[in-house]
Amino acid sequence: MRRRPEDIPVVPGAYVLCLVVTSPLTITIGGATHRLSAGRYLYCGSAYGPGGLRARIARHFRRKKPVRWHIDRLTTSARVRGAFVFPGGEECTLAALLSHLPMPIAGFGSSDCRHCRSHLFYWPNGIRRR
Repeated sequence: MRRRPEDIPVVPGAYVLCLVVTSPLTITIGGATHRLSAGRYLYCGSAYGPGGLRARIARHFRRKKPVRWHIDRLTTSARVRGAFVFPGGEECTLAALLSHLPMPIAGFGSSDCRHCRSHLFYWPNGIRRR
């Protein structure tokens, strides 16, 4: 896991962002209010624009930023612990690999995706990585 944006390559690809919510958090997505329990979360995203993976993940590390995407509602409050990066990868492939984990918010980060139920997953203690 990469813990600092400067350690991430400037290439396009996909990533799994690791976040910690330290106390229950309420966020609003599309007019609906959702409550997230304290704990660890994984978010699948992609970075195919300017600056690639480094720029996108560096943005996630910043707390003060314009709120544009679903994940911004989470990263402005939760602690970003780091990211697993997959140069040339696809976020939906990563979401499929993590789909065995609990899904706290349907449609989170995947509102433009036709086959993923969510790109946000709860990673409880005691569940091992595959």
